[in-house]
Amino acid sequence: MSADTPSTLRRQWHLLQRIPRHNWIGTIDLQRALQREGIDVTLRTIQRDLNALSGSFPLESNNLNPQGWRWKKTAPSMDLPHMTSSQALTFLMVEEHLRQLTPASILDELKPYFDTARRVARAGAPRGSHWVDKVRVVPATQPLIPPTIDPECLRTVQEALLTNRRLEVVYDSRSKKERVDATIDPLGLVQRGPVIYLIAGREGAEQVRRFAMHRVSKAWVREEKVRKPAGFDLDSYLAKGGMGFGNGGKMKKLKIVLSRESGEHLYESRLSDDQVIRELPDGRLEVTATVADTPQLAWWVKAIA
Repeated sequence: MSADTPSTLRRQWHLLQRIPRHNWIGTIDLQRALQREGIDVTLRTIQRDLNALSGSFPLESNNLNPQGWRWKKTAPSMDLPHMTSSQALTFLMVEEHLRQLTPASILDELKPYFDTARRVARAGAPRGSHWVDKVRVVPATQPLIPPTIDPECLRTVQEALLTNRRLEVVYDSRSKKERVDATIDPLGLVQRGPVIYLIAGREGAEQVRRFAMHRVSKAWVREEKVRKPAGFDLDSYLAKGGMGFGNGGKMKKLKIVLSRESGEHLYESRLSDDQVIRELPDGRLEVTATVADTPQLAWWVKAIA
């Protein structure tokens, strides 16, 4: 056995796992998928691997340039061994609730597991076989129908985030009432209610901005690496009210008096780590907490007070 045989086997095993059953996948996409696993390999090596693997596995090429590969329709399923009913249910819930935020390239890689999970669930395992029919996630506010997102734009944005590369976008600005071209540095995706936002820096602007994904009409990945603002951290951005549509950073000491009925839930779902609730003689609750000063906070106070 040659010295590089273990690494070759690992590389080829990852290749087989990422070849789809119905759609074609190109060697560049396979190279990117391997790079995400820490496997650096040339396109020529991938093509040589695929040609060799097609002699032992039911793979087929579309003979285009560049070539696309997939499993033949007659190929037997390669299932994840020993998937338990609990694991199957977890995969099904991930597919249902994280579809919009999970990169399409990763969903494609997980598709065989989702298919296996459905087969396990349909098999009628006695423990939890109908769990997916009995669990739902509902919004705490008035339900709204999510706006339509261009799937190709979403895929492009996800790819840019995965590879830390800049984006060129065409964006329908609601404030300016016009379509604008922009070069941006994608920093994260955040779902707020039914709307998904791309958090990004914009060339020539100091502040990080939110771009509603459903208003991105076109997107291209650039070759340049993302220029991340100094000190930016997505969790810190969110904690300081970045998604509250305020100034994104100003904090305030909130003191509010609520009826017991309106404020009792704050004993369990706290406004902040330093929240203090004092029960007043008349039965009302005085709540103090340090929170981000945003219009969202003002709307919440107005609704609950």
